[in-house]
Amino acid sequence: MRAAKQSPRKPAVRSGSRFGWVKWVVIVPLLLVLCVQLYFFLQIWWWVDHNPGMTSFMRAQQSALREKDPKAEIRQTWVPYNRISNNLKRAIIASEDANFAEHEGVDWEAMQKAYEKNSKKRKVVAGGSTITQQLAKNLFLSGSRSYVRKGQELVITYMLEMLMDKQRIYEIYLNVVEFGTGTFGAEAASRHYYRTSAASLSAGQAARLAVMLPNPRYYDKHRDTSYLNRRTATILARMNAVEVP
Repeated sequence: MRAAKQSPRKPAVRSGSRFGWVKWVVIVPLLLVLCVQLYFFLQIWWWVDHNPGMTSFMRAQQSALREKDPKAEIRQTWVPYNRISNNLKRAIIASEDANFAEHEGVDWEAMQKAYEKNSKKRKVVAGGSTITQQLAKNLFLSGSRSYVRKGQELVITYMLEMLMDKQRIYEIYLNVVEFGTGTFGAEAASRHYYRTSAASLSAGQAARLAVMLPNPRYYDKHRDTSYLNRRTATILARMNAVEVP
């Protein structure tokens, strides 16, 4: 009798080739994320003793201004920490981050209170971000709101706190924070609003600048609102109790 004809064998599929593409789908994005974090880390390490140029937020604002005026430039002049009025240093901490000297970059209690307040109002009315968090966002990130962006902000915040002391963090913040349309840093703000230097700001002038920070472009155009006056008086009353780095 004839032997039964055997059907040809199918080539074995190796598990390595079957799942190889899955491995690269996971590894490649992970490597990209790690490279981005390394870039942030090295950039912050460089800024420990070198001053930043334009930040990500400055570049974005300049691009927006140039849509209307191609020649538009932002106003910013770097000044060292000791040439910025202690009045402004105290006022901003009193207004923006009362626990700046104590926390390690994130004030979790303040964030929880902001979350509860926003949930109650059903809109964003409070931020809860520390000075270090604000600096992290201004240096590297966009103004968009998402959980991914917030997570990256927290990572950069802890990098800043790990590599820099509080005075250096505050010095950079005071020189790059937005104070108005196209106006960044304490020196440019002092010249823009009061025609004086950052070193010469009075307590009242400093308190008013600090109160403008959450919405600086609005207050650049509306400089004498009732809220601005009330809040300025509140910050003036708190300033003497503030500890500066």
